[in-house]
Amino acid sequence: MVEVAPFKVDGEVVAALRNAVRDCSDRGLAYASKWAAELLCSLPASKRLPEPPSMPPFTSTPARSRSPRPSFSFAVQTPAPAVASDTAYQFQARHPDAPPLQGLSPEILRQEAEWEAQDADHLAMAKTFMEAKEFVRAIHWLKTCRSSKATFLRVYSQYLESEKKAQREWYKLEKTREQPPEPVNASLHQLLELVNNATDPWLLFLKAVFLCRLSRREEAIESAILSIAQYPWNWSTWVALGDCLCDGDELSSLLPLLPLPASHPLVLMFQVKTLNSLNSPSDNELALCDRLLSDDFFPRSMWIMALRGNVLYYLHDFTAAESQFRKILAIDPYRVDDIDILSNILYVTENNTALSKLAHDYLAIDKDRPEICCIIGNYYSLRAEHEKAVKYFRRATQLDRTYLAAWTLMGHEYVEMKNSHAAIEAYRKAVDVNRKDYRAWYGLAQAYELLSMHQYALYYYQHATALRPYDVRIWQAQGMCYEEMGRLREAIECLRRALIGADPQETVIHLKLAKLHDDLEEYAEAAAYHRRIVEVCRAAQKPVPEWSKSAVYVARYHISHGGGDMTLARQYLEFVAASNAEEVNQANELLRRHFPTSLRQQSVRAASEGVAPGGSV
Repeated sequence: MVEVAPFKVDGEVVAALRNAVRDCSDRGLAYASKWAAELLCSLPASKRLPEPPSMPPFTSTPARSRSPRPSFSFAVQTPAPAVASDTAYQFQARHPDAPPLQGLSPEILRQEAEWEAQDADHLAMAKTFMEAKEFVRAIHWLKTCRSSKATFLRVYSQYLESEKKAQREWYKLEKTREQPPEPVNASLHQLLELVNNATDPWLLFLKAVFLCRLSRREEAIESAILSIAQYPWNWSTWVALGDCLCDGDELSSLLPLLPLPASHPLVLMFQVKTLNSLNSPSDNELALCDRLLSDDFFPRSMWIMALRGNVLYYLHDFTAAESQFRKILAIDPYRVDDIDILSNILYVTENNTALSKLAHDYLAIDKDRPEICCIIGNYYSLRAEHEKAVKYFRRATQLDRTYLAAWTLMGHEYVEMKNSHAAIEAYRKAVDVNRKDYRAWYGLAQAYELLSMHQYALYYYQHATALRPYDVRIWQAQGMCYEEMGRLREAIECLRRALIGADPQETVIHLKLAKLHDDLEEYAEAAAYHRRIVEVCRAAQKPVPEWSKSAVYVARYHISHGGGDMTLARQYLEFVAASNAEEVNQANELLRRHFPTSLRQQSVRAASEGVAPGGSV
């Protein structure tokens, strides 16, 4: 472990963001360009003042008329014992195979500048064609161009055109048995050949995208890392890299291979964003978001605020999550990205008034955004108007076939309507969109349980727990499924697994485990769980009726099933006998039978207080 010098956003980072806005926009990468622009404008005006250039640019495009590029030369101190602090981040030593940050050679940059100057008019025209979604025309006019930017636009246009064609063919087969789960782009192998030997960072990004689509994950990761090494501020490359990862362990293995230090904001953002997409952030990611929102980084970044809101949402801290999204709305009341998460929070907290206002406000902004259709669907769902909710969730999927949340929420609505077959179809669509999202697998399991098809349900529960290994709710559901199948031993294992992530003060799972052990005639284990319930309830000062059954069970075990701790049995029975619980008569009977002295003492004490044994006046 080594300690890293504190990172601060400076003029080099500002210049890098400005260049990223321009470079990504020039190449039609609107999402990455918008990300960089939002991040740039979140900085105070004093930090955005231009500074004199200090290093040559890191880019495959000419340096003329550009802001200075960052050097990214962050000093690493001599290895020392890790000391946690607010000003330093610790990370594993970089892997020896991790590529260094490097730009293209001056010769290549000069050649690219010359070619790009020759292609300038064609590039401008092709860009207008791409914005009009006339990809074939862009391909045609870029054929004779030689610059790397022209090559990127040509290959990217070919990719977008092939995606359009694949979707058209897929929709032609809608509601037929021949329709595959998702559109099949038959041109990916051909497109990969065009960039197979690429060294330009933008073409390496496309190579990573194609390889990921072809399920060649390791090669895709390598291409994405090489692209980042040359041009770190293309956020689309980081997104492509995250799409290649299946779980948090893979992310941990990848971080030392990155060309940037672990304290760099891009690495921190990538880590949080990836774990959010895997639905498995922790308090550590919340701390990373707080660090990114500090004065040294991007204190007013709405994108990072939304990232933090998502972390709180997945941690089920709905009050704090809502507060975070309200802060975003106070800065920009027209920001649509992630607004569907706020609507989910209002739905879960049953805040009908706030959800109604949110739906009304955003419907006036743009009724043809899938996120806004999702807000309206949640509004109708909370009003129990499930058919209307389905209508809007379906509208969201028509606007964006890959909009995962709408498919999942549509499945939930069909479950509420007891339409298990339609629910299964919706959940399957969600799985086709993203097999890494546990909610779709969990929904499938629940739908099959409604049909009493427990073997199928079990298969999907196992997928969900693999993706969400500490989710108490899923382990409980899987345990109940095993119980329905009569496989009590497996049910016990699932419930024990649920205890790992459960609240230390919870008693419901302990009670269920006690029952299962009792059904298996394993009285010692059952009594141990019942005793735990008594201890937790007494420590929380809960009334005796809430734990009296468990107390009587423990007493019976020690009296009749070989436990042998008669002192504990007597103590528990006296607690129950002196209460108003339903088990008072059972406790008195056991005391009379096995502890007559105790019963006489209790009667004398009760008489002196004017109360009959058992708690009645």
